[in-house]
Amino acid sequence: MVEMTMRVPDSLAPRLRRMDMWLPTVLELSLAGFKTPAAQAAAELIGYLSKGPSSKQVAEYKISAQSQQRLRRLLALNQSGLLSVEEQAELNEIEALEHLIVMLKVQAREQMARKGQ
Repeated sequence: MVEMTMRVPDSLAPRLRRMDMWLPTVLELSLAGFKTPAAQAAAELIGYLSKGPSSKQVAEYKISAQSQQRLRRLLALNQSGLLSVEEQAELNEIEALEHLIVMLKVQAREQMARKGQ
């Protein structure tokens, strides 16, 4: 892993410190360039991480009921072969987001294990 130093405005520093542990994931999500309604689920996760949740809270994170319902709909359409091109792109983005969430939860659980939680 590469360590980087950033210069940020004084007003931004406290907000970044709150999410220090999760900042790499927030940056990755921000740079992913989601172009479908999946961007809403990514924004939810960024908003959650920006509050500086504990490792335990991150390990227990779930996307909103609305996002879960949308995912179920896309999966059902996919299973029946009825996904449009746009819906397939959205499903692909949701799968990428889900992978990031899984990796984030792994990181959170590893941190909890190191701290003996």
